[in-house]
Amino acid sequence: MSEEHREPDGLTEPDEGYDEELLDLFDDYREAFEDYDAEAVADCFAYPAVIWQFGKGNVFQDGEELLENIEKLFAALEKEGVVASAFDILSAHVEGDAAMATLTWTQSDADGEAVIEFTCHYHLIYDGDAWRIAMIVNEP
Repeated sequence: MSEEHREPDGLTEPDEGYDEELLDLFDDYREAFEDYDAEAVADCFAYPAVIWQFGKGNVFQDGEELLENIEKLFAALEKEGVVASAFDILSAHVEGDAAMATLTWTQSDADGEAVIEFTCHYHLIYDGDAWRIAMIVNEP
């Protein structure tokens, strides 16, 4: 599959081969981060959800548990002055109601300067209505 490039101000047209609903999930996720909308971020997940970061796996049984983590993350992002997020899809594979995707993220300040850059691997499930994030593995 070809790469898909994202800009901080929104989506470019998806390259052929990426599931449109999968792209919608990541665009909603990006927008939720830019809006500092913890509920909207939590709505992108299936539960229980697992997030691996800093060498440790954290299991969130429901949205309430995840909201605590999101609020702490938002506080750190605000402190760094993050106002925009953009992603590139490095790879994606969809098989039935399961998918895997690897994205690189760039979070920028009001001047458009990159503040944080990282890569995440996503395990996704389709719940019959929409794609949801079941697990994230953050690269150190």
